[in-house]
Amino acid sequence: MVEDGPTTDRWMRWLGHRRFAGDADSKARMFSDLLVPIRDQVLDRAEPVEGQRVLDVGCGDGLIAFGALDRGAAEVVFSDISTDLLAECHRLAQTRDFLERCTFVEASADNLREIKSATIDIVTTRSVLIYVRDKARSFREFARVLRPGGRLSLFEPVNRFGQREWTGSRFFGADMQPVAPLTEKIRDVYSPLMPADGPMLDFDGHDLVDLAESVSFESIDLMVKAEVRRAEPCSWEVFLNSAGNPNLPTPAEAMAQSLTPEERDELTAYLRPLVETGQRTHRMAHAYLRCVCP
Repeated sequence: MVEDGPTTDRWMRWLGHRRFAGDADSKARMFSDLLVPIRDQVLDRAEPVEGQRVLDVGCGDGLIAFGALDRGAAEVVFSDISTDLLAECHRLAQTRDFLERCTFVEASADNLREIKSATIDIVTTRSVLIYVRDKARSFREFARVLRPGGRLSLFEPVNRFGQREWTGSRFFGADMQPVAPLTEKIRDVYSPLMPADGPMLDFDGHDLVDLAESVSFESIDLMVKAEVRRAEPCSWEVFLNSAGNPNLPTPAEAMAQSLTPEERDELTAYLRPLVETGQRTHRMAHAYLRCVCP
């Protein structure tokens, strides 16, 4: 388990605690219902994995990298910008007796200089390009490190699709019109952190295809899934203390920053029943891209 602590970096704190508010049940549901299917789809689309040299870019806590090792990868290169997460992956690899098949490299997706050209059979990424402004450079790096015939298999949220639940009278997936003045104060906290032209929102699945074509990848396969449904009921404490990504405050932090105690009470009285009874909208899309290096 990734441990959270005051000396860890924001990536480690988010993966280890803030994305599920430190709630064990929420973490277990996230792993089984969301993360495992993503891992399996990314690796299925990269097959064959057995006997291959895999580079997992933005490995995080090793979800895909360890999945590749379980499938018999000859070697997995764990690459991330977080020294804390790389250290945690090293510890887990040692615990699982995988260490002799692992390499650990501190690098960003748009600068894989530590990886020699044409030495990788499979490049995988999961929710990495949403943090990278120069996505074209990342694709050039993916193409550079792959051997001829090597595969790129990635997953990315298409956050642009979900923005409808964060604009106008809607926020947190709910109709916030009855508390509109308070909502605008909270929106002022979040909006500068997720600008429309920022890396979280500046692309969709078709842009990923264009980026792959721009570096001459072949056999490009894009799979996009969009989902609009009623949100599951959620504990108010989990909702308050979960952050959508490492760069965002939790709702509790945003409310503390922007609202008076009286305003927080008013917002809570309105929003809490909607959260706890599932009267919100879950709107999300994501893209899987697979392509082959010529």
